[in-house]
Amino acid sequence: MPTPLAPADSSPALRLARRAWTQLQSDSRRSVDEAEQALALASDVDPAGRAWALLVLGFNRLNLATPAAAIETLQQAGNAFAAIGRRDGQILAETGIARAWWRQGRLQQAYQRLQVLRDEGLQSLRGEQRGLLLNALAGCLSSLGDSEQAFAHMYAALRDTPATHAPGFDVALHCNLGHELIQLGDLDAALAQIDEGLERCRRLTNPRLLAALLINRAIALMELGRAPEALPVIDEICTIPDDEQGRGRNAACFEILALVALRAGEAPRGRALIAAAEAAHHEGIADEAHELAQARCLLALADGDAAAARAWLAPCREQLLQPLADDPLSPRIRHSGLQLLAELAERDGRLDDALLLLKADARVQAGRAAAASRARYQAAALQTELARMQRRLRDHEARSRETERVAAELSAINRQLQRKVREVEDLRDALREQATRDALTGLFNRRHFNDAAPPLLAQARRDGQALAAVIIDLDHFKAVNDRYGHDVGDRLLRAFGQVLGAEARASDLVCRWGGEEFCLLLPATPLDAACRLVERLLQRWRSSSLDMPGQRLERLSFSAGVCDSHTETGDIGALLRAADHALLLAKRNGRAQVLSAAEPSRL
Repeated sequence: MPTPLAPADSSPALRLARRAWTQLQSDSRRSVDEAEQALALASDVDPAGRAWALLVLGFNRLNLATPAAAIETLQQAGNAFAAIGRRDGQILAETGIARAWWRQGRLQQAYQRLQVLRDEGLQSLRGEQRGLLLNALAGCLSSLGDSEQAFAHMYAALRDTPATHAPGFDVALHCNLGHELIQLGDLDAALAQIDEGLERCRRLTNPRLLAALLINRAIALMELGRAPEALPVIDEICTIPDDEQGRGRNAACFEILALVALRAGEAPRGRALIAAAEAAHHEGIADEAHELAQARCLLALADGDAAAARAWLAPCREQLLQPLADDPLSPRIRHSGLQLLAELAERDGRLDDALLLLKADARVQAGRAAAASRARYQAAALQTELARMQRRLRDHEARSRETERVAAELSAINRQLQRKVREVEDLRDALREQATRDALTGLFNRRHFNDAAPPLLAQARRDGQALAAVIIDLDHFKAVNDRYGHDVGDRLLRAFGQVLGAEARASDLVCRWGGEEFCLLLPATPLDAACRLVERLLQRWRSSSLDMPGQRLERLSFSAGVCDSHTETGDIGALLRAADHALLLAKRNGRAQVLSAAEPSRL
């Protein structure tokens, strides 16, 4: 096996090039300057220094210039490493070339090349170099629609990338994890990764990486329905220079920013960003083309030109509705495109077409949710680390027969392995909990509800008992958000979640249904008893208050609809629809009340 790329007797040019490598993500300007100095210093007398300098310049050009420019330099680096017999250096250069192919839209070619390199690279590369290979594989897997494996590879890369040796590589991985979680629809987790990356990135000097993190943050906020909050993010991105020392030609993403601005109601800014997107460098990536078409459509709607809006999206319709097996379009873009097409159809009165598009979007969203659930159980990072440690353990067992020192080392590694096994078990438990809990309120989420509700209904019918369903909607929640801001709205949701948790029985299934809606399933509880229970809950909530600086939020209330399995004999969906209908009637009837599905006199 080759030794890691760090010979002890390195030359001045090689030391300079190696330092430039460690600054590739932390200070892009200095990395380029020092790589160019190393290249001039190495000339033809120091082939190792020349190879490393070319490799660093190639990766910088991949980030800051065009893929074609990066490929040319990385090919020179690969040839230079081949000439000195360094296969590990060739692997890094070929990894960079595959990333450039991916940026050019040559996804299958890039993925196949990285698959060939994978096993050899995992054996010969170390630290951030191995993380770089895993991250490149993750990018291809993401673009090919395999978000679960992409997610797993990114976590494996993050575990392999210590922040101390090459600062900034870990930040890039936080950025990519945030992007992947956006694709999976796990927006709160995505924001957490992005914000951690931003905190670390602001200690670096890498405008391109900062721009990528900010762009992901703007997307996450837009997807959460909080586009106006992303306007300052757009302002910050636009202050970063669009040159090789700033964002770089691959990190402009004006079409994404235009979408965010238009969703925030900023038509003039959206128009300017669309113009910038049209003038920017593009590599034929499917997502970018669809984002630009969606932005143009939204701008046409803002201008009152519905015909132009339809014309911009018409060429996208077939790809959005009928994805191929190797379709490069991401789930996020497919979701936003189908939503926009449905909006146009509804606007035109084509309700059947709108329903068709919304059903297609529902399939996309269901796929995202399923992929997110699978991804959360991929503890690939720790599994990869365990496999590597087990190989080390076997090696030390063979040498333990020779010296006592190796026996002691083996014992230490064995203790470390046991700790890692416990970490894996703890991580699996934590991931399973995260997959079923709402991060804000701590209640079960809708995904867990969908899994647990049918068996509860089946058990109730086998036992001949009533299963009550309750849907609760916090009254005037939007007004609270609009007046006091989302932080106060989140505090209100957490407070109500605590009240629900305190009042619920151990047998009850209590979940946050979405937004300000909550859903309860109450086993062995007929309709009248369920109504009384919810009435008591309403009285407790009405007596609650929320303290804020200088004032107190009081007179809280909610509306609720109640149904049970004796009143509604259909499946769980029918039970919920009946409860939801009763909730709608309660809201129309003046809010702050509990209405059962069996109370037509109160309509």
